[in-house]
Amino acid sequence: MVAIEHEMVGRILRTLFFAVPPAALLVAGWLAWGGVLHWADLVVLAITYTVTGLGITVGYYRLFTHRSFQTTRVVRVLFAVFGAMAVEGPLLEWVATHRKHHRFSDQSGDPHSPHLEHGPGWRATLRGLGHAHLGWMLRGKDTANPARYAKDLVADRDLRLISKTFPLWVIAGLAMPFGLGVALTGSLAGGLTGLLWGGAVRIFLLHHATFSINSLCHYFGRRPFSTRDESRNLAWLAPIAFGEAWHNNHHAFPTSARHGLSRWQIDPGAWLITGLERCHLAWGVIRISPTRLRSKRVAEQVVR
Repeated sequence: MVAIEHEMVGRILRTLFFAVPPAALLVAGWLAWGGVLHWADLVVLAITYTVTGLGITVGYYRLFTHRSFQTTRVVRVLFAVFGAMAVEGPLLEWVATHRKHHRFSDQSGDPHSPHLEHGPGWRATLRGLGHAHLGWMLRGKDTANPARYAKDLVADRDLRLISKTFPLWVIAGLAMPFGLGVALTGSLAGGLTGLLWGGAVRIFLLHHATFSINSLCHYFGRRPFSTRDESRNLAWLAPIAFGEAWHNNHHAFPTSARHGLSRWQIDPGAWLITGLERCHLAWGVIRISPTRLRSKRVAEQVVR
């Protein structure tokens, strides 16, 4: 009975996290249509989206899940906090689930594949995409056990504490745009509109950029490398998702610090890691040699 109650509470909280930001987006759109959109709101949105987005792509994905580079204790803590502010879940649970996804990618056991057990036809395709994009989280039973998939992070006292205090960082992630709004405008009203744009709207936009990696990037796009799954590169999504949409590249070389493996493939996450390396704040950065790239490259396919 206790387990059922906890599952129900978790489902309610997840529903609120995903329902409130779209409602706030409608409010923001209405205010913008009425002329109540100021430059400060867009600055707050850009800053908070960038900080929390890089917290996810460089922190949660590349540093903690795939150990693509090493860094100092302070930088690790900052990435863990900024990733938590994105409101995509506690660090340990997020990393464990993503590692499970890589272990069973598009096979039975994958928490969020759009291809499993959904049948033929366009209706099944939509059900599969809906499951991969959002449905698996609302079900609340597809997350992985950190004790099995993230033992290294469970053993880290700093990361264990940040993961455990996830709600605190969510609140901090909402206080940040409010504070920025007040600082930029000198008014409480500026803080409230900063909270709207840099809080709820930012969460909505970043959520769906991240969720699209699970759904769209396993269904649409190009496959330049041979992998055992259905991962795709989706160029238009890459700048919005800080480089994560070079997803076939990522599944071909999961530990690579760079997901945009060609010069023209935009990858802000990799730019940040390179910047940290030049400042001697990152080392052991994993890069893929031209020989390894050639060994997995196939005749590029445009699919779907």
